[in-house]
Amino acid sequence: MKRTLQPEPTEPLDPPELTRADFERMLRRDQRQRIIDGRLKLGDVAALRRFVQLTQEQFAEALGISVRTLQNWEQDRVKPEGPGLALLRIAARDPGMIRKNLAAVG
Repeated sequence: MKRTLQPEPTEPLDPPELTRADFERMLRRDQRQRIIDGRLKLGDVAALRRFVQLTQEQFAEALGISVRTLQNWEQDRVKPEGPGLALLRIAARDPGMIRKNLAAVG
């Protein structure tokens, strides 16, 4: 049986270190599950938006809502309900869908 030699990797396989910005952008598992379950707490909507890496304007456009509505949700002045809450639950379950929707809208 002949053995094939594999070439040596030219770069180390260590992943790059996470930055402070990476950590600030992360969505904690408990936050994600709360959003999916529709049990939002203060900061969850903003955390989801940062995780998807969109501005308020982009996130609002992708969801089909006004920036003012998004700001009210993020600042806990108004609780999302009905279709708005459903959109947030879907976004938490499939964050990539929000970016795809924004690309389709834009």
